[in-house]
Amino acid sequence: MEEMKSLVEFMARNLVENPDDVRVEAQQRGRVVSIQLMVPPDEMGKVIGRQGRIARAMRTLLTIAASRHALRASLDIND
Repeated sequence: MEEMKSLVEFMARNLVENPDDVRVEAQQRGRVVSIQLMVPPDEMGKVIGRQGRIARAMRTLLTIAASRHALRASLDIND
């Protein structure tokens, strides 16, 4: 779970202007990991991307990382 949290944090910090404003929280319930990514409202567009392409790519990478540990993962992006 910590590996997936670090992955999301790494991706988000490299997308925004102020990396210190990025917060990531993770919870695991059985085989499901739920990750909450919190960024400032003015940085939301950079994390989501046009038509959600960046967010979709982040979710895809997270799904692959989770499957390597026989887990399922979800990513929620909030401000």
